[in-house]
Amino acid sequence: MTTPYDSIPLPLRRSPPFVMFWTSRVLGSLAFQMSSVALGWLIYELTDSAYLLGLAGLAQFMPMMLLTFVVGPVADRYDRRRIVVLSQTVQGATLLLLTLGTLAGLLGVGAIFVGLIVLGCARTFERPAMAALLPAIVPLAVLPRAVAVSSSAMQTATIVGPSLGGLLFAFGASVPLGLSALLFLLAAAALAPLRLREAPRPPEPMSLSTAFRGLSFIRGRPILLGAISLDMVAVLLGGITALLPIFARDILQAGPWGLGLLRAAPAVGAIAMSLFIDRLALDRGAGPKLFASVILFGLCTIAFAASTDLVFSIATLTVLGAADNVSVVIRQSLVQLSTPDDMRGRVNAVNSLFIGASNQLGEFESGMTAGLFGTVEAGIIGGVGTIAVALVWMYLFPSLRRAERLSS
Repeated sequence: MTTPYDSIPLPLRRSPPFVMFWTSRVLGSLAFQMSSVALGWLIYELTDSAYLLGLAGLAQFMPMMLLTFVVGPVADRYDRRRIVVLSQTVQGATLLLLTLGTLAGLLGVGAIFVGLIVLGCARTFERPAMAALLPAIVPLAVLPRAVAVSSSAMQTATIVGPSLGGLLFAFGASVPLGLSALLFLLAAAALAPLRLREAPRPPEPMSLSTAFRGLSFIRGRPILLGAISLDMVAVLLGGITALLPIFARDILQAGPWGLGLLRAAPAVGAIAMSLFIDRLALDRGAGPKLFASVILFGLCTIAFAASTDLVFSIATLTVLGAADNVSVVIRQSLVQLSTPDDMRGRVNAVNSLFIGASNQLGEFESGMTAGLFGTVEAGIIGGVGTIAVALVWMYLFPSLRRAERLSS
């Protein structure tokens, strides 16, 4: 029987540090996806409000926006492994408290939003530290492949997590929330034994100058700035994750199981694409392939929003996920290959802020747009906006449009 672990190339599979990293990331991603589905469906079940679904995304984004220029220097100054382990433990404990609140019948919308804020704070510390670990685990020569494998691991969890969360929700919100809490704690335990021989990092004093150095680094490199900002603005406009509960229940006439399938579909496409990443030769013509993937993402968003058939909707989200995976691998490889180790925490913190803006703030934007214009209209507007942004960025960042190599 083939497992996600079997998709890891043999040299990486023989590396205990990479296996620990991969296992922790799978378990953490699985827990995050499962709890996101459960909390999103619970909020909509309690309120019937598209606005509050959007605010749920904002509640997770605000900590990231406020703490980005703190977590970057922290990741460059302290043990990144310990930061990740502590962050995952906090997320597990928070979900455990939400589970107990659900079982006791005391969990209201206010408590859910407090939990979302705490989860957002913990993930803000976890993401840059986790991303900065990978170049210290594998040789830079195989980093793009390791990024693809790591991304496919997350997407595998994204396939199982939403589906499992939607199915288990039928037995009560406490079931997926409790299981998510356990998985976060297991993710922390998987990474805790990791020992790395990292290059010594100079003990820079914590100051505004060092905190903002990651942003300055990105601003001084148009290819990096273009790639990161393109992904942020395109997904911010085209992201429809927050609206999936509405599409599942009100438009496609499906229950929590349908929501799970919709949430899993992009991951299926991403996993399938990860198997062909090498054949795509992303290190040649990286810029044009990045723009093509973003435009395809926008087209799929429009097709999904206009669909009233569950099977066709799943198909469009599957292609959307494949296109997004190409964008992720190109962007992450550019960031990691262009950044010295003593700057990776701060640069990845800024990158995480951009990713969070595209995801959590995108959910807020989608919820507000759906509340104003309608759910289908919000999806179509977002898809058109994504395509428009790609065309504008081709003009604003000609060096990215012409970029041939990931190492550029």
